[in-house]
Amino acid sequence: MWNGPRALYELTGLPTWRVELPHTAAAVPVARSLVRTALAELEHGADCDTAELLTAELVANAVEHSSGDAPIELVVEVLPTGCQVEVHDRNPEPPGDMSFPGPAEEPDPWLEHGRGLLLIRTLSLSCGHRPTDSGKAVWFTLPAIPQQRHPTA
Repeated sequence: MWNGPRALYELTGLPTWRVELPHTAAAVPVARSLVRTALAELEHGADCDTAELLTAELVANAVEHSSGDAPIELVVEVLPTGCQVEVHDRNPEPPGDMSFPGPAEEPDPWLEHGRGLLLIRTLSLSCGHRPTDSGKAVWFTLPAIPQQRHPTA
């Protein structure tokens, strides 16, 4: 059951969006849209394209690597220094090595899978995972970027 997005204001007064997504591939475009909407409303947002790409990777991994039909939760938290995106699923197993890989750990360029965590490690400011009461949360942070000023004509 999908409950739609809810913008919350945590103790910091900064907005946090939480949404339950269906445990299907349809969750990926919904998550991308929510992240773009959340970051577009910020004065100093993060890079929306990167946030969308990394969110899509986390959600796709959650759908692929967790079983059952329990929803996946997407959390987008605005921070004074940027944003943090978390994806919660019911699988307690860690997602893989979230630290930076060595040369021997690079994915095979001929395989379809295996680049998601590499993208997250490479393009985010920081990333990781943590256990939750119902499984795990995998997260990344992106730094804030100032809005571009457009010259007046």
